[in-house]
Amino acid sequence: MLLPIVLAGGSGSRLWPLSRQLNPKQFLPLAGSYTLLQDTINRLEGLAHEQPWLICNEEHRFLAAEQLRQLGLESSRIFLEPQGRNTAPAIAIAALQVLAEGEDRLLLVLPADHVIRDKQTFHAAIKKAISLAHTGKLVAFGVIPDSAETGYGYIQRGMELGQDGFVINCFAEKPNQETAQYYVDSNEYLWNSGMYLFKASRYLEELRRFHPAMVEICQNALQNSQQDADFIRVSPNIFISCPSDSIDYAVMEKTDCAAVVPLNAGWSDVGSWSALWDISEKNAEGNVLQGDAVTEGISNTLVRAEHRLVAVVGVENLIIVETKDAVLVVHKDHVQDVRKVVEKIKTDGRHEHISHREVYRPWGVYDSIDYGARYQVKRITVNPGAKLSVQMHYHRAEHWIVVSGTAKVTRGKDSFIITENQSTYIPVGEIHALENPGKVPLELIEVQSGSYLGEDDIVRLEDLYGRL
Repeated sequence: MLLPIVLAGGSGSRLWPLSRQLNPKQFLPLAGSYTLLQDTINRLEGLAHEQPWLICNEEHRFLAAEQLRQLGLESSRIFLEPQGRNTAPAIAIAALQVLAEGEDRLLLVLPADHVIRDKQTFHAAIKKAISLAHTGKLVAFGVIPDSAETGYGYIQRGMELGQDGFVINCFAEKPNQETAQYYVDSNEYLWNSGMYLFKASRYLEELRRFHPAMVEICQNALQNSQQDADFIRVSPNIFISCPSDSIDYAVMEKTDCAAVVPLNAGWSDVGSWSALWDISEKNAEGNVLQGDAVTEGISNTLVRAEHRLVAVVGVENLIIVETKDAVLVVHKDHVQDVRKVVEKIKTDGRHEHISHREVYRPWGVYDSIDYGARYQVKRITVNPGAKLSVQMHYHRAEHWIVVSGTAKVTRGKDSFIITENQSTYIPVGEIHALENPGKVPLELIEVQSGSYLGEDDIVRLEDLYGRL
């Protein structure tokens, strides 16, 4: 039976301002009502497989856990990387865990941020890959190209392996336009999708051939891991010393056991706003309109309005994206340069690349409504039964006003209930906690005031979510 290994790292900076460091594209509903991560898991329905294992960054653990919970997959394992080390070590962690449990399984490695429209064709390709993997092959899935795309790596297929796939002759880096056109015209090259299938033991055998130190470090990091609720935390002190390398560079380009199965299933890595426009449903003028958008005389344009009315007149071939704290306007020919804007935002010391105005936490969400030099106003939603950490602040006081629901407040040695239209005050340095004991969401307004209002002025004394 297949064991899906879903790789949910990455930042998706080319899809800013929707994709941010703390809420990247794999956790966003870009191509439907489900997030890309959830779609990755949902399209496995119909295959014989075990519950997926997820590998993600430490800072995304609660997003990942909540999205799995929404799919009824609370018991799925989530491996946390303290720092990203690319795909080769991440897959090694999963393979080592499989062998440690005494069963050599077939691993289906899937990035969490892709779109595949034709599920049945995808399943048929997986079945071919299973056949090849049983012979000891390390199988890549190569997408049959429909254009001379310069944003993807390519795989040159060689000799046929029966009716299931092909030997891989070589991997090719992202080409220039002329080379990409040659690849497409030759009918020998496929886009490298980043999806793989192989036995856990075979992957580790080949990785040990070429990078024995990487395997040793991953094994030590896993052996010294800690189980925390839904999460398996590999040892940060050990894992951080692991070389960073992709599975392609570390194994697939070196091994003589690589094979490729062609795939023609409506695949996209949703790597840019123009790629999202390509796969989205369009009106007669070629426009993709999402949210509260009013247009006049526009064509071949994507307008995504997240929170307010966006009016667009007399333009073509643009991407326009509005969020609570940022607006992006870019020509479709320049969408790859969005990452340069993100780099400039970082260089300028701003924060819009890190998180949205609305920030998700394991207990709920907060929205920074307004701020000034010595104050900040937040709208806070606490899920039923959830509790914020027991904490204190050195530099700020807080006023809480309940809008709806019931709040259980701990302030110093006192504990009391406040409800709709009631409020309380938390002085600077006072130990406090907030809890929703009710069965409906708790909504409140928090007014912070003080000399420093950063999120790092939180001293946690107790926490249900392992954040001490």
